[in-house]
Amino acid sequence: QVQVEESGGGLVQAGDSVMLSCVVSGRRTFDKYAMGWFRQVPGKEREERECVATINYSGDTTYYTDSVKGRFTISRDNAKNTVYLQMNNLKLEDTAVYYCNANPPKDEFWGQGTRVTVSS
Repeated sequence: QVQVEESGGGLVQAGDSVMLSCVVSGRRTFDKYAMGWFRQVPGKEREERECVATINYSGDTTYYTDSVKGRFTISRDNAKNTVYLQMNNLKLEDTAVYYCNANPPKDEFWGQGTRVTVSS
């Protein structure tokens, strides 16, 4: 049974930086999965979670949605079954619950997420 645990969120001010971490356990083939970070903003439904960034299995190919390009960086450490999201110059509109999942997402990979709240 896979377990996904996100961490690193919190209450921050606009312009601050935060690094999110996601540890995936229960999968010895973690390094075979492309992974992504997704976010659910307040008032949106689960089905409306936005893909923020993705990274391929080896970590040498990444994708970012336009609103975070130049501010967020996704990375992974396959030896630690961990995916990271470095978020710099945070904006109010980055407020959301952040989840990591496989890319494309798998139902069994949804964890509890980690909440990031950006204040002015």
